[in-house]
Amino acid sequence: MGRVAVGRLSRRGDHGRDQDEQFHSRPVADQRGAPRSDLGDESGECLWDAGQQGRMKRVEVLGSRILLRPSEPERSRRFYRDTLGLAVYREFGHQNDPGLVFFLGGGFLEVSGRSTHAPGNGLALWIQVRDVEAERRRLLAAGVSVVRGPQQEPWGLVEMWIEDPDGVRIVLVEVPHNHPLRRDKR
Repeated sequence: MGRVAVGRLSRRGDHGRDQDEQFHSRPVADQRGAPRSDLGDESGECLWDAGQQGRMKRVEVLGSRILLRPSEPERSRRFYRDTLGLAVYREFGHQNDPGLVFFLGGGFLEVSGRSTHAPGNGLALWIQVRDVEAERRRLLAAGVSVVRGPQQEPWGLVEMWIEDPDGVRIVLVEVPHNHPLRRDKR
């Protein structure tokens, strides 16, 4: 009979601080081997996968992107394309007011539509670059104000903060050569 694990899970949370989460042991089947009814959803489908050491079933992600609805679309398109220098993956919609999808490392950033609301306080883009100091000089020369200059964080990464024209925080990150993310060969 499979079980849901017991113990404490420590993970990196906001701003790199460790956050502990507790989880408890629960059998995923009753004593006869039948799936426990209290581990399912409204349809009765079991949400726990006993074959995967009691882990919840996972979504099969085929693709993803961050959707950004700026207050002034043309200004934001210019910022991400021309100032920040992101490469355009695709353009769509009306030629006078196109939506743009930018390459963002292993993902995409779509700048399209228009919003009359300020972006949420918790929204931030994390972009890894080769050399944060070189990006600082380049962006300052382009007229971008740096919210916080490059500094090494307690978790070892070098971070610099800027904002897009709507105030969305953009964290430019450099992984130093001696950081575990560069040494880990998994």
